[in-house]
Amino acid sequence: MARLSVSDSEKKKTAVRILGISGSARKRSYNTALLNAAEALVPESAVLETFDVSRFPLFNDDLVVEMPPEIRDFKQRVKDADAILFATPEYNYSISAVLKNAIEWGNQPDNSWDGKPAAIISASISLRGGARAQAHLRQIMVDLNMFPVNQPQLLLAQAREKFDANLRLVDPVSVKTLQSLLVALVEWTRRLKQ
Repeated sequence: MARLSVSDSEKKKTAVRILGISGSARKRSYNTALLNAAEALVPESAVLETFDVSRFPLFNDDLVVEMPPEIRDFKQRVKDADAILFATPEYNYSISAVLKNAIEWGNQPDNSWDGKPAAIISASISLRGGARAQAHLRQIMVDLNMFPVNQPQLLLAQAREKFDANLRLVDPVSVKTLQSLLVALVEWTRRLKQ
């Protein structure tokens, strides 16, 4: 008996659509590399698309009336996504200016983040792995009315040792944790949609 195969277009219709956002503007960013790893590890029942927010103009209420096209596109992609995956570096005990700026644009004049399930990943060359940035982002999500996955957490410390020279994630423990987090995000998203 022949198996019926599901076409790629049909899979995309039923798949959980995750929007990945890196808070880093660096060319060789460990956080962006984590998103790249996530693209390869996302469960078959999901698709992950990333969006570069590093070139957005600084948020300014004066620009909201005639919003730049890239911001309108971004806000629509946030609204269309079933879930959000943030990759956040840590600067001064908090998230980066790049990520904060993207969050502000997504929140004005209407809250594009409202009700979205989310997960947070972070990579750092320090021993903490971005723990304080993740904690601060969770606080921000309260105001945005977002629903983050609590466990598992990926706080990738000493990032230089976890990636190869081509910024491929090679640490097996981190790969397994990232994979588990993506599964949890997909399951959490499906639960919240019921």
